[in-house]
Amino acid sequence: MLASLRWGIKLSAPEFTIVDSLAEVDPAAWQALAGDNPTLSHTFLEALHATGCASAATGWSPRFLLMHRDDTLCGALPLYLKTHSRGEYVFDHSWADAFHRHGIPYYPKLLSAVPFTPVTGSRLLALTPADRALLARAALQVARQLETSSLHILFPEEADKQALQAEGYLLREGVQFHWENHGYADLDAFLATMKMEKRKKLRQDRRRVRDAGIDFTHLAGAAISDEALRFFYSCYVSTYEAHYSTPYLSLAFFQRLLADTPDSLMIVLAHRAGTPVAAALNLVGGNVMYGRYWGTTEFVSGLHFETCYVQSIEYCIRHRIDRFEGGAQGVHKMSRGLVPTPTWSAHWIADARFADAIGDFLEQETAAMNDYIDELSEHVPFKDTQK
Repeated sequence: MLASLRWGIKLSAPEFTIVDSLAEVDPAAWQALAGDNPTLSHTFLEALHATGCASAATGWSPRFLLMHRDDTLCGALPLYLKTHSRGEYVFDHSWADAFHRHGIPYYPKLLSAVPFTPVTGSRLLALTPADRALLARAALQVARQLETSSLHILFPEEADKQALQAEGYLLREGVQFHWENHGYADLDAFLATMKMEKRKKLRQDRRRVRDAGIDFTHLAGAAISDEALRFFYSCYVSTYEAHYSTPYLSLAFFQRLLADTPDSLMIVLAHRAGTPVAAALNLVGGNVMYGRYWGTTEFVSGLHFETCYVQSIEYCIRHRIDRFEGGAQGVHKMSRGLVPTPTWSAHWIADARFADAIGDFLEQETAAMNDYIDELSEHVPFKDTQK
């Protein structure tokens, strides 16, 4: 039985409450803590919930932890009770299986994450290190009171990672591939930093796309029409269908984002003779662009790389955006200039026996991950001066 939808817990001070809907939270107060990461905005999270994408029916039951002093919101932590591990991008299926084999339930578990979004950002939404520490401790108390098997905080930023480690959470390392803008004047200036054979291969791939008659348009904010958004969504759905899967997000979710926060969206539209053939949707905020979703109506050699990565990098250079995060996984992204970048998650396991075993596993996994990142870093596509 899940806990009630709203209740309070008291530490020494301030006051902590749990709410099951962001509709109960003042958007301005939330944004004062969440900052400019578009995936943490009140609008983004509420759109996930209001459209039913992240809801109890889909296995995501919101349990947002709020911290108040004198009726002023001074801290928050997005939390969900999860009945599965889908849509997280930090894989704990082997942990769940171990619990099951020993006759111990793993679900529901408690999770802090942005649903379906492997983007690093603040999870302990607070303005001071002391308040981040209070949130990290309070989350453990929530997990104990809800009698969950575990608590998982995914893709926390560095300040959160340090606070969580100080409170005894187990850390797990992962890797993504990001591009950094070093003040390039244009795309050619960026390509000039690459090794000759890598630059030549990238240009050959671009030429194949052009020879197929493909041109590109960048649509941002108010320039994104409902027609363009609907075409993107049909492509997004086709990507899942090609893998015999069902998309996590609905057209209503994207339409709500376009209506409420249009400046957070950018679409790369590929077309031939005016007819769209592929699209990629990126999120933008805080001078960072986040590559998220893509799809196509036909196969064209090199089209995926060009639409998702090269066009996005070119857009970042033109608009002086500092960083492009290419999303989860994908060593293939390195050939387009995205470099291996560590990501993190933090974990608390209620059962001490499993906590010890998982802690030992994470020590070995982290050492292996560090070796893997070091090896990848030896093969970045840049000249030695750019490593």
